[in-house]
Amino acid sequence: MKKRFKLGVIGCGVIARAILKGVVLSDFLHEKKIIVSDCNEENLHKVNRLGVQTTDNNRYVAENCEFLLLAVKQKDFAEAAANLKGCFHEKIISVVGGYTKNAIKKHFGSGAVKVARCIPNLPCVIGSGAIGVDMSDFNNSPADTEFISNVFNCLGAVLSIDESKLDAVTGISGCGPAYAFMFLDGLIDAGVKRGLTKNEAKILAVQTLLGAAEMAQSDEYSVAELLMQSCGKGEASIDAVKILEERNFRGILDDAVGACVKRTEEITVK
Repeated sequence: MKKRFKLGVIGCGVIARAILKGVVLSDFLHEKKIIVSDCNEENLHKVNRLGVQTTDNNRYVAENCEFLLLAVKQKDFAEAAANLKGCFHEKIISVVGGYTKNAIKKHFGSGAVKVARCIPNLPCVIGSGAIGVDMSDFNNSPADTEFISNVFNCLGAVLSIDESKLDAVTGISGCGPAYAFMFLDGLIDAGVKRGLTKNEAKILAVQTLLGAAEMAQSDEYSVAELLMQSCGKGEASIDAVKILEERNFRGILDDAVGACVKRTEEITVK
């Protein structure tokens, strides 16, 4: 039986609102084909202006949409799934942290359930995110994989990747903004210490990181080659990079990513 809505969303937090805004403004799916539920009326009020239908009834959403997007917090997932007990749904998209595809299927009680699992990051809220997504359950349906891709293309760069690598995705891009913000904060503080105003230091640090990232995005040079170029013979960059190498900057970053991945593995429900 044809569903009333193409996309149903359970949970209307920051990431869900970013997805809804991206989907509606991209015009690939009409807002009248979307329904959203949340127990928080204020969250729903924030998306009313997009023209999507809202409700506090999760079950109604699940029963009346073709694709069900689960966007609740990890701590709330078990309760939300329990409320949907007996409500079969074939096509699920999950941005719930800490639950594998298999764990989600167990909650919905059927091997026929297809799940696309996604790891977004904070810059998704401004359309500049990095999103790792396993859509392998939908490989036999190009139309479905195209739809799922379009949902996330609105948020930034989408990387289709096997679920076994999603913990690493969390360590690199999921938590990556925190590393970048910490780096920027330290660079700004260093500038202020040497006579710049905080605003001057912020402008220089942010634009430098943006420019470096844009250069790294090009296929013309590898990141290693760009590092060599930035440390041209006799340049002060060499002395700066030498300090970072001596203080084991790479090792510290590797340890940080490792800690993130380890913690992710520990809290993930399989």
